[in-house]
Amino acid sequence: MPDQERRAHAITDRESRLQKAAKIIRMLGERRFAETRDLLEVGCGSGIISNALSEAGRGRLIVSAVDVIDNRIEKEGYSFRQVPDTKLPYTDASFDIVVSNHVIEHVGERNVQLHHLSEIKRVLRPGGLIYLAVPNRWRLVEPHYRLPLLSWLPPVLADAYVRATGRGTHYDCRPLSAQAAMELFRDAGLTARNATVDALRTTLSVEHPGHALTRFVNGVVPNWLLALGMPVVPTFVFLLRIEHS
Repeated sequence: MPDQERRAHAITDRESRLQKAAKIIRMLGERRFAETRDLLEVGCGSGIISNALSEAGRGRLIVSAVDVIDNRIEKEGYSFRQVPDTKLPYTDASFDIVVSNHVIEHVGERNVQLHHLSEIKRVLRPGGLIYLAVPNRWRLVEPHYRLPLLSWLPPVLADAYVRATGRGTHYDCRPLSAQAAMELFRDAGLTARNATVDALRTTLSVEHPGHALTRFVNGVVPNWLLALGMPVVPTFVFLLRIEHS
């Protein structure tokens, strides 16, 4: 792990976490989710998503969760283990699905991010699926510190920006561009589908069902047009699988 301490950025708003859990299920595929026996959430934060996924599993899904800091406000429905770093305390091929939701930007520099992915790959069963969401480095406002263009800056300038605005001593997140993410997945031996456009549609249908905008975007706007906004989309969503040689 990096020498500088990394802060906890757990989201505790229950409604937003319940909506996120619903979106994750839809993105994974409801049929696949229904057939899943063992699921791991890496970086569970408040624990609300892990609990919601467990409840959606209706008693047949075993949910495990890990985090480096215990910030849980929801502790029921799943097993939790606190970990010191990106090493996962599970045997090889333990899970059908692994969820890494806005975690990889918090673990450290590229080599640590690669270890995060390698550990997820190790504990994933053959044919398993990884849901991974990460903030876009090129989004206009950085989501954790709410500062414009913060993640665009090199680390030294980003640290100075955080200090100058009184938000902390250093910038402890490393969001990814789409290209950097795809290169990281490749180096980890994972095949990736950029599912961000599907995630945008899913977000509208979960958060604004029946709204005129949802009907228009999901019923009329083609994927290629939505993809034009990819350079500045707030969050990327990827579905990953183990690469087969």
